[in-house]
Amino acid sequence: VQLQASGGGLVQAGGSLRLSCEASGSISSPNFMGWYRQAPGKQRELVATMTSLKSANYADSVKGRFTISRDVKNTVNLQMNSLRPEDTAVYYCYFRVIATTKAFWGPGTLVTVSS
Repeated sequence: VQLQASGGGLVQAGGSLRLSCEASGSISSPNFMGWYRQAPGKQRELVATMTSLKSANYADSVKGRFTISRDVKNTVNLQMNSLRPEDTAVYYCYFRVIATTKAFWGPGTLVTVSS
């Protein structure tokens, strides 16, 4: 499975950004797609994931501000609103077939939120 992400960049606090990631290759279902992030000096953490059956899971820190969605082309989107400086991180697209342990990661895209 190959993951190609787009979006990210620099935005002021309170602004919005949208991330997208398309999976290609041998795609099995049901599966998870979503986003993790890693800030400097911190561990990688869950942001949001959604199953191919459209069940979503969010980190508490982004609930009410971020919205994850999927479309039929194995693409996952993350709409990020009301961004905060603490959202600054490298965001990684994620894919895993449910009931398996093999995870696939995209190359990461930087999101910087200035105060």
